[in-house]
Amino acid sequence: MPQRAGMTAVSRLVLQRQRHLKWPALDGLERYLMVLCGVTLLGFSTSVVCDIVTRTIGHPWLWLQEVTSTFFVYGIFIGAAVATRRNDHLYLTAVSESLHGWPRLVVETVIRLVVIAVALWMIYFGYINFLRGFGSFRMPSMTPIASLYAAIPLSGVLIALFAVEQLVNGWRNGFDHPTELVEAEADVPELIERTGGAA
Repeated sequence: MPQRAGMTAVSRLVLQRQRHLKWPALDGLERYLMVLCGVTLLGFSTSVVCDIVTRTIGHPWLWLQEVTSTFFVYGIFIGAAVATRRNDHLYLTAVSESLHGWPRLVVETVIRLVVIAVALWMIYFGYINFLRGFGSFRMPSMTPIASLYAAIPLSGVLIALFAVEQLVNGWRNGFDHPTELVEAEADVPELIERTGGAA
């Protein structure tokens, strides 16, 4: 409890769940990606509101659509990468978490190998699209559309990195870790105290 209370807002961006599947060296990267997710969400929301307002008053800023699409695309692909590290999506967690021992090891391994394969496809075909994107331009700024396509292979690299991290640590430490059960049980009295014992 004292450790949680002393955490800063930025350090709380790194999810502490399933620490046995994470390398501490990549915590800074997760924190940075979470900040970028917040920036892209804020930028997307702000640019959409400004686009609506400027069109409503009869003086549209056409370049806002480019800004909106940029924040949207980068937000999606950065979010996909950080969600992989946090084990928040791309995984059949309901199936794998109901298993233990060798069956769970096999299912978790297969799931992550599929994710790595998808990430490699993103890197390969995303890079091809990135190179081709220098021949097409966004209006009205005339920026090469490759600036958008760059998000795909970058996201693929991050997704592959985080999937490998979990795969290696899962093989070393096991995917189902007993400390998670201990932490969950330790949180029950705290939850009861907060709710005043109400069922």
